[in-house]
Amino acid sequence: MRHQRRIPQLSLPADQRKALLRGLTTHLIREGRVTTTKARAKALRDEAERMITLAKDGSLASRRRALGFIYDKQLVHTLFEKAQERYGDREGGYTRILRTTARRGDNSEMAIVELV
Repeated sequence: MRHQRRIPQLSLPADQRKALLRGLTTHLIREGRVTTTKARAKALRDEAERMITLAKDGSLASRRRALGFIYDKQLVHTLFEKAQERYGDREGGYTRILRTTARRGDNSEMAIVELV
């Protein structure tokens, strides 16, 4: 039983799940919007908001934690430059999840995750 476990398993082993979330987070920060399944979108929201919170902090330790998570080094530097002016007055809620139509192949619920 997984009572009160925070991280959704997404039917993947831990290393594959971590790589999936790292890739989705990198893509979301680069493009501003990602289309994925609803379960993955909810898991992605936690990671993306954690990275933006690190960028708002702006310290060297935060930058190193973000560099260890996001795949693109230059993307981390641009995120840290622009996060304070874009999200400085927000206390959280940097992403928005919009539900879309079900996927045609397997009828899974799809969602669009975008940065606010």
